[in-house]
Amino acid sequence: MEATDKVFAGPVPQIYDRLLVPLIFQPYAEDLAVRVMAAEPRRILEIAAGTGALTQEMAARLDSGSIVATDLNPAMLDIAATRFAGDCRITCRQADALDLPFADESFDTVACQFGTMFFPDKAKGYAQARRVLKPGGRFLFNVWDTVEANAFTAVMLEALAELFPADPPRFLARTPHGYHDAGTIELDIMAGGFPRPDIERVEKRSRADSAADVAVGLCQGTPMRGEIEARGTFGLEAATEAVAKALERRFGAGPIEAALSAFVVSARRNEA
Repeated sequence: MEATDKVFAGPVPQIYDRLLVPLIFQPYAEDLAVRVMAAEPRRILEIAAGTGALTQEMAARLDSGSIVATDLNPAMLDIAATRFAGDCRITCRQADALDLPFADESFDTVACQFGTMFFPDKAKGYAQARRVLKPGGRFLFNVWDTVEANAFTAVMLEALAELFPADPPRFLARTPHGYHDAGTIELDIMAGGFPRPDIERVEKRSRADSAADVAVGLCQGTPMRGEIEARGTFGLEAATEAVAKALERRFGAGPIEAALSAFVVSARRNEA
């Protein structure tokens, strides 16, 4: 993972929240929130909360208790903090997942929506999650499946590879979709001190009003934006338009939809 893969700044957080959350994150936020709340936890820690998609879904199902939503990136977390201002159940706090500023055994559940792929040291991040969990507490997170199993992203990367054949932007393949091997995930979780986790593949559908919305979201609402701009051969708008045309050729004009695929991982801290 390159250092720029974790940079969500400038206009990226707003585009991410407006376009990518409903496009790809919302279906899995709903799924993960149901799983988290099934055990009726009273104190939840969310890691890599971003702009608060999962936070919002958990809060909608929270009868009593509290959520501490954390993220390394203040620009992303600021959107979440604004969204939940006035909700005394939710606290937004900047925090590094590899060095969580919380006491041992202080949460019933730790949840993470598409964030563990960004951990530079997965086992260390998982060990931190285990440390702050109470005995018997659960750690639930999801990660993306392969690029090929997520059609909008696959078409986008194919289009950019044609525009930049010598050095195509690879952020989405490298990091968000770069941690999909179940065996590797299992070993990393166990290296973090958990017993063998449950790993389930979950398929959803992604829907958008237009190919242009998908192209703007993927090209301009992620660190792909910086990678495209750094190449210089084409401007950001021209590259985004090329991706939109490729999506239209594959999925048609007007509202479009495509397959999504991810893995949901559930690990439980031993009672003793």
